[in-house]
Amino acid sequence: MDIIPVIDLKGGTVVRARAGARAHYAPIETPLAPTSRPRDIVAGFLTLHPFRKIYIADLDAITGVGDHATIVAELEDAFPEIEFWVDSGIATETQAANWIDQHRGALVIGSESLDESATRPQLRAESRRVLSLDFRGDVFQGPARLAADTSLWPQRIIVMTLAKVGTGSGPDFQRLGEIRAQAPKHEIYAAGGIRDGNDLRALAMAGTAGALVATALHDGKITKQHLSAHSPP
Repeated sequence: MDIIPVIDLKGGTVVRARAGARAHYAPIETPLAPTSRPRDIVAGFLTLHPFRKIYIADLDAITGVGDHATIVAELEDAFPEIEFWVDSGIATETQAANWIDQHRGALVIGSESLDESATRPQLRAESRRVLSLDFRGDVFQGPARLAADTSLWPQRIIVMTLAKVGTGSGPDFQRLGEIRAQAPKHEIYAAGGIRDGNDLRALAMAGTAGALVATALHDGKITKQHLSAHSPP
């Protein structure tokens, strides 16, 4: 199972995410790094495990107040062994194609950034595209057809329960099971609420392809031993 650390970027720094309340996110303080600079946080993650993937949420781009394209490019240069999965609020096919041309990682297309427009990204057009199915509570964030029609989905799907992010309240096992039943041949990644090694074990046993984690890494609830057991180098 892939365990993928998460960094949330806001105003040039890594912030601690909690429950999707982005306006209140503050620069992160963590024993893994001396500062909240993105390069320091990525280097801190690598002291725990030789991660091959790291997820970046560009919150400024997602909320339309700027972007961190330069920082993402710098991280790709500084850590060539890592495939960065980046959600930068992409909403159209032109934006998606331009991003793919300019970066070597995976483009995460968040359903919350999409509408019913015919110009929205072609999700299955390129193998480096990942779809994040975003939920606030029980409400799907995005076009209704996208939630219902699995033929529109790429191979890799993130199930993002925003209200659980950073809360340590446990993964959304029910929704993960529903999405897995809906798309049994897709790779399903869990995001939000993952607490510890027990949650990783339960997700792996349920057939989850991977898990996005942040708070449990910074707080020491997921250890080097857990990472080695569930995501061998």
